[in-house]
Order: sequence, then structure tokens, then C-alpha cells
Amino acid sequence: MRGQKSNLKSSIGFRGVLCSERTGLRTRLWLGIFQVCLANDIESKYLERKDYLSRYAHQRMVQKREASSDPSQEYGSEKAWSRALKEDLPRFIPFLQKKCGVEFHGRILEIGAGGAWLSGELSKLPRVVEVVTTDFSSKLLKEHAPQVFKLLKAHTSKITRMPADFHEMGFRTNYFDFVVSSSVLHHATNIVQVLREVKRVLKPGGRYVAIREPVWPLMKMKSRSKRSKSGPGGLPVNTYTLAHYKESFKQAAFPLEVKRVNLSRGLKYYVDKMVNGITHARFAFIVIKRPVTHKTTA
Repeated sequence: MRGQKSNLKSSIGFRGVLCSERTGLRTRLWLGIFQVCLANDIESKYLERKDYLSRYAHQRMVQKREASSDPSQEYGSEKAWSRALKEDLPRFIPFLQKKCGVEFHGRILEIGAGGAWLSGELSKLPRVVEVVTTDFSSKLLKEHAPQVFKLLKAHTSKITRMPADFHEMGFRTNYFDFVVSSSVLHHATNIVQVLREVKRVLKPGGRYVAIREPVWPLMKMKSRSKRSKSGPGGLPVNTYTLAHYKESFKQAAFPLEVKRVNLSRGLKYYVDKMVNGITHARFAFIVIKRPVTHKTTA
């Protein structure tokens, strides 16, 4: 009888421990979900900076950009901008991961972020620990970026916003695992200087990923005199040829890999694949900062 009671107690004790472990697992699970939700509700940090413009930019450019700083202007309407944020633009990261072998992680810098949709999407990746979002318009970073982050359900606790000039950023050398940009390089006063600065702030082995750069297709070569125009926010837009971009990366000693971008589906995917580079040109520029090798003497 004592043996039966002992076995019964041990059985009850085991089930109690098991129940406790299950309860603890459920508690940890809900706590994890709560922490994620709480992290998404935390506003991204904004750090003010003074005198951040380089000799390649001037205050008039900032004023012109901020006088017309609504990102939806690029798409013609607020509705089209909202649809692009929810449906079109988020396709880029899965494309870069699956088709280009880019695995975003660690500390990421976005330059020329504007509304900062790319920062918002990157913040949701589990291996990304920090996203520093920069633009030389503080108004875009203060007013528009938080709205975009909310719409995209970004992991805002990872994001820090601050004004910066991509010609001279002011960050430490060898600091970021990735630098990214979306439709930015063609606005630069000096592309080579921007690329050299990107290369400087990247860690050895780090990557620069540039998407949505307008590239002049072969069928429009006769209209090259019309390449320069005013773009969103009043910034100059220079549509360069692919050869021009390649030469710029070469001058910056930044070995470039060009990937064709095709985000279409169904039959349109095959049509766009055939004409990419001819009637239109969509590419992703991916560069790895090579580690410095020190030669040894015999």
C-alpha cells in the first residue's frame, strides 16, 4: 500500500512538473509574441545632426526637396503609392534573397532613404539587428518615414533615423554589414564619391545593394540629350547607361555584379525577361567589399 502511495505521489509529481513545463512554455511563447508586438509599437529613434551637408550638396537642394517632399508624388497619387508599398516594393527583398543570394543580417545603413520603405521591410528580417535610415531631408525622416513604417508594420525598435549626406556620411570606417539604396545613385552630384564613401563605411566582406536605378535602355539611345530632368522633390534625375554605372563602380575600385530584376508573374514574366535592357532596363547592383590582403615578403 505504501508502495502504491509512493508511486501515486511520484506520478502526480511528474505530471505536475510536466504541466509546469508546458505552462512555462506557453508563458514564454506568449511573452515572445508580446515582446514582438511591443517592439513594433516602439517609435523608431530620431537623432538630430547639424552641419551634415558636404561640399557636394547645399542648403538650397534640401529646401527644394522639402518643399515637395511627399513620396507619393513619384507614383502620381496617394492610392498608387499605398498600393506600391503594400504589393510591389515588398517583392524586392524576396527577389534579392532567392535570386541574388543576398542574406541581410547585422547592421544595415540605408542612404537616400526618402520615405524609407526599404528600411521598414529590412527591419522585419530576424537576422537584422539594426537599421540606420538616412536622407539629407530631415522632414522626410521625421514626417513621412514613421507613416511608412506603420503601414508596413516595421520592427521600429531596430530603426534609427538621422539626416546625412551620402557624399560624406560621417560614420565610422568598417562599421556596417550592408549598405542599401533604392533609386538613389542617379541623384548624386558625384556618383564615384558616393561609392567610395559606401565602400569606406562597409565592413570587409560587407555588401552594397542598389535597386531601382533608372538605366537607359538600348531602344532610347537616340534621346540621350533628354536624360537629365527634374525628379521627385525637385532633385535632378540623370538616367545613365549601364556602361556608365559600371565605369563609376570601376573608378571607385568597387567590383560590381549586375543582376537583372524581374518581379513580374505569369506570362508577363517571360515577356519582361526578353525585353529587359532593350525597351526598359531593370537591374540590381550588388558589390562586396573585398578584405584587404597584406602581402608578406620572403
